[in-house]
Amino acid sequence: MVGVLLLLLLLPFLLYIAAPQIRKMLSSGVCTSTIQLPGKVAVVTGANAGIGKETAKELARRGARVYLACRDVQKGELAAREIQMMTGNQQVLVRKLDLADTKSIRAFAKRFLEEEKHLHILINNAGVMMCPYSKTADGFEMHMGVNHLGHFLLTHLLLEKLEESAPSRVVNVSSLAHLMGRIHFHNLQGEKFYQSGLAYCHSKLANILFTQELARRLKASGSGVTVYSVHPGTVSSELVRHSALMRWIWWIFSFFIKTPQQGAQTSLYCALTEGLEVLSGNHFSDCHVAWVSAQARNETVARRLWDVSCDLLGIPVDWLMMAAGPKRSLKQTTQHTPPK
Repeated sequence: MVGVLLLLLLLPFLLYIAAPQIRKMLSSGVCTSTIQLPGKVAVVTGANAGIGKETAKELARRGARVYLACRDVQKGELAAREIQMMTGNQQVLVRKLDLADTKSIRAFAKRFLEEEKHLHILINNAGVMMCPYSKTADGFEMHMGVNHLGHFLLTHLLLEKLEESAPSRVVNVSSLAHLMGRIHFHNLQGEKFYQSGLAYCHSKLANILFTQELARRLKASGSGVTVYSVHPGTVSSELVRHSALMRWIWWIFSFFIKTPQQGAQTSLYCALTEGLEVLSGNHFSDCHVAWVSAQARNETVARRLWDVSCDLLGIPVDWLMMAAGPKRSLKQTTQHTPPK
């Protein structure tokens, strides 16, 4: 017993000593692309803090017109002003987006489509983690509703603009936590059983399955839009705000948890790196293709999740083909380079 207590007392000191080596190991992935983005348009969800804010900042630094799609507009405005001051780019705009409410998602998309002629980069970054059981405005379990269904609908509403702007890219922020995820179609809303940590894992698995199915359908349609899922790493952010236990763990291991800037690197890598089209649908971590669980490679589950998601959101199962339509030109169906 004394030995255990002594170990607990020494743990912070030992972690501090080992921190430089561990931090270097955990933050090895860096986006080295030098592509500049003048004239390009990007949307980043959850961009008022953390990884989303750092992602938006770097896109703005490269000259893009960046929309911070945030639930908290006041925090979004503060983040936008900071980004404008740090990058010198005044084209950083804030728009209200509550992914827990499909009316808000549709309102955001409607306004964006009225304002912009193009969309080259969509970063589906926002998320919730380990929430007490609750439901979205539309009756979806909060994790599945925000992390998966909200971004599924947003991508649906913006896809035609992405296709018109091709080459364009979609990046879905997932997590290594998908390894513990399962898609329980009989309990998708957590009404039969619920555990907040596992609910997060399930939603992160859904992100990867959506990415793979979307990539498959986009390739079949020859749209010029590519899509990737990413694990940002274990990052110091507001994501753990709902769990006192996770906040404590984050504090104990804070010596080598990634900063938001480090956590944004893989999202930026997938949004900017040249020649990545052939890897559409893949999962990335530390700026490299990463292994995913057997559940995340299950094409049958991916197709069923697509169909169920469409049914829950009241959109056609074949919405991707409808968005492509007959108007796509031959030029748009050829091989493309990433947004420059």
